[in-house]
Amino acid sequence: MGTAVDVTGLVDRARDGEPRAVARLISLVEQASSSLPEVAAALAPHTGNAQVIGLTGAPGVGKSTSTNALVRAFRAEGKRVAVIAVDPSSPFSGGALLGDRVRMGDHATDPGVFIRSMATRGHLGGLSWATPQALRVLDAAGFDVVLVETVGVGQSEVEIVALADTTIVLLAPGMGDGIQAAKAGILEIADVFVVNKADRDGADQTARDLKYMISLGRRDRSGPAWRPPVVKTVAARQEGLDRVVEAIAEHHSWMTAHGELLERRLRRAGAEIEAIAVERVRTRFGPVDDLARRVVSGELDPFAAADLLISGNLRS
Repeated sequence: MGTAVDVTGLVDRARDGEPRAVARLISLVEQASSSLPEVAAALAPHTGNAQVIGLTGAPGVGKSTSTNALVRAFRAEGKRVAVIAVDPSSPFSGGALLGDRVRMGDHATDPGVFIRSMATRGHLGGLSWATPQALRVLDAAGFDVVLVETVGVGQSEVEIVALADTTIVLLAPGMGDGIQAAKAGILEIADVFVVNKADRDGADQTARDLKYMISLGRRDRSGPAWRPPVVKTVAARQEGLDRVVEAIAEHHSWMTAHGELLERRLRRAGAEIEAIAVERVRTRFGPVDDLARRVVSGELDPFAAADLLISGNLRS
């Protein structure tokens, strides 16, 4: 028996800016609490205002340092900022190995900043299945900006696009990122490129390579298209971050003017609905072991087995 949850009270306290209430709501999301539909219903009227910014890139490019620097830059503008740091999962507990990022401890006492680590739980896209719901909590709680920093472990990081209004791809000189960018298709997912550690040799060449690849990509497009800017930063010294914030604002204005912001949010809501529906269907049907055995034995083909599963007539 789970403890009864006062959802209305929790949501009210979260909207009043109480960090513990926000944390409790996100915990309910992560635990797939039976109260989740009630939580979602209570949050819905208060959502749609937060700007969601995704940060991704290979390990070692300085994602956490850049996220930390962006938090400082947005706070200087008087904005309330939340950070979801999507971390590698423990294979045993499913918990986030890195915990609440030590490097973001600068903001620990700032009431205008909320930081939460979420485990990927082995999800291939690098993003926890609960992340979209956690975004709703933070949006409803009145945060102006939500930064989603991903693990950056492979090409499946493109999933960040489904969640973010603006996606920032970080690279660093001397890491072979230019070639990797072309391979991983990040030209398609980046709205803003950031070449971090720009005080190192090779930063200018990395920026030039990116600009060249962006110019090639534009030749294949017709109609209005956003041209991702390439910004050089030294996040550890807060250098270049003002230009990153400007680029994010410019992208937001461009999307609003061209209807792209609404399109992205419609796609995000559609994917969210689909994920919830699939999970509910999976829960409703339960294990498919018997059908799997019948497919392996040749008694059924996979399509027939799927039809039986959907019809609920598992004994046919």
